[in-house]
Amino acid sequence: MPKLAIAVLILVLVAIAGTISYAGYLVVGIVADYLGTGRFVAGLLLGGLFARLPYISQGKLRTIGLLPKHARRPVLLALLAVCLLTLLYRGALVPSLFLGLAVGYLLAYRWMRQAFINRALSSLFGSSLDPARPMSTDATIIDVEVREKKD
Repeated sequence: MPKLAIAVLILVLVAIAGTISYAGYLVVGIVADYLGTGRFVAGLLLGGLFARLPYISQGKLRTIGLLPKHARRPVLLALLAVCLLTLLYRGALVPSLFLGLAVGYLLAYRWMRQAFINRALSSLFGSSLDPARPMSTDATIIDVEVREKKD
């Protein structure tokens, strides 16, 4: 069963990567159409907008970019939503389905990552990592310690 689970996980990751890649291709095309430029220039503009460049300050490695850390995700979601509405207005249903899946994935990413990390760590360590939720106990299980007495 572990081989089957790994195969399914790899197929899901390939499907997500393909969906996100095609959604990026669609976004670059729509931005290029709005700006009246080619895809190359639109891709460079979007790359410059979302790029993060490393630099060293006070002995620590940091990143700097055009958009602040907390603004990147909302700007990306707004850009995807505008492109989704544009495709729906044009009547392109299949490309809008891919953009809708990309938006859904970006909205659910934080929750999925936390759920997967908690599941993996709880299976390794056997306890719940969420401090707000106490460890579940089964009332039918009696936890005892058995010692043998030497005669």
